[in-house]
Amino acid sequence: MLHYKKIAVVGALFGFMIIGMAAVRPQDDPKPKHNFKVLPRDISHDDLEKIMDGWKAALGVKCNFCHAPSADSTSHRLDFASDAKPEKTIARHMYKMTGKINKKYFSFNKDEQGKTIPAVSCVTCHRGSPHPGEVR
Repeated sequence: MLHYKKIAVVGALFGFMIIGMAAVRPQDDPKPKHNFKVLPRDISHDDLEKIMDGWKAALGVKCNFCHAPSADSTSHRLDFASDAKPEKTIARHMYKMTGKINKKYFSFNKDEQGKTIPAVSCVTCHRGSPHPGEVR
């Protein structure tokens, strides 16, 4: 009889331990919100990073030039999904514009897979400056 009580107590303690661990388990980080309007929705993180790094270099800016700070002032992070900064909208228009220019005037530039090689990009006009024509 004493043996069954020990098993019951150990089982109950184990159950409480599992419940306690589940109750205090930190929540998973929320999936980052995206707000893709000109880039493919299924773009890989690496490809997105490459594009953003290219834009930063072409304009000589950092991420906060286009991306607004998070509404949570304690986090000191950027809200990448936010459209609060007009520079982000301008960047989208510029991206579409360069795509149209390349398609209309440079569609003959193709690589081995038949993909168009862009002749015009951000750096064509910006040359490391956030505002074309501005000398840095």
